[in-house]
Amino acid sequence: MIFYNPTGAPELACDHCGCRWVDRLKGKAYCYECGEEITAESIAEFQRALLELAKKNDQAGGGTT
Repeated sequence: MIFYNPTGAPELACDHCGCRWVDRLKGKAYCYECGEEITAESIAEFQRALLELAKKNDQAGGGTT
């Protein structure tokens, strides 16, 4: 699940409980609140959202340095 913060940046959240805190252990990601594994599909969706944000920032001349 992806949320967008007030600045428009994506935030990865648990599909089961909506928690935005993720523990990364042994190459996997788990929800801090309920312990469910964050799926590879959710992580890929989050990475696509980050790329879209970077593209939008570059087009607006607001890239990071």
